[in-house]
Amino acid sequence: MDLLTDLDVDMYVISKDSPEEQLQLYKALNDEFGQSLPFISDPELELIDAMDMKNGDAAYRGYGIIDSEGNVTFTEKNDHWGEQIEDTVEDIKENVN
Repeated sequence: MDLLTDLDVDMYVISKDSPEEQLQLYKALNDEFGQSLPFISDPELELIDAMDMKNGDAAYRGYGIIDSEGNVTFTEKNDHWGEQIEDTVEDIKENVN
């Protein structure tokens, strides 16, 4: 998360998990890394679908960008985005502008 601090963006984790499930993950991430991101619960996969990240009754792993007008400007399906964090950060930075 610190790798993206120079960008003027808000970051969220979006999943179909319930708020209670998300709170558990939020706490686990915070305990492990000393920080976490806000979570958005999307149980009906509406936002996930709008971002073209819907995979049946689940979401693809990946990341995306929504501009200040609410338009999806970029998405990337990638199960290994965390393992490839340098490439992920470069990809996000290139597509934020």
